[in-house]
Amino acid sequence: MKQRKKRNDKEEQKTKRFLIVVSVLGSAGPLKFVANEDDLVAGVINAALKLYAREGRLPPLGSDPDNFLLYSANAGADALNAWEKIGSSGGRNFVMCRKAGFPNMTEARNEMMNSNKGNGSWKAWINRSLSFKALSH
Repeated sequence: MKQRKKRNDKEEQKTKRFLIVVSVLGSAGPLKFVANEDDLVAGVINAALKLYAREGRLPPLGSDPDNFLLYSANAGADALNAWEKIGSSGGRNFVMCRKAGFPNMTEARNEMMNSNKGNGSWKAWINRSLSFKALSH
């Protein structure tokens, strides 16, 4: 009986881990990695930047997590607070982009940050801009 109780206590102390999918604006394909629900948003941004650099993706983003914002792909258009826990957002899919005003912004990111049109959500814009278009010769 004591062993069973000790095992339950250890299981309760473990934090839940889940797969996070981070789409980086201007990059091909999302980043996928495992995070704890207690990890801070700033830590998730840092992990995403390290994975991005390790995979040698283009364009290079740099390594300062303070230059980036993380948005929940399923929730509203507000960026997540850097000091809140990633598990509190309730989502597993995120969009990461550079903060406005920093150099090296691609045209797509710059257009998204400055676009305040009322003809759709930012998710629809991302889907339109990332869709593959067949070029006719």
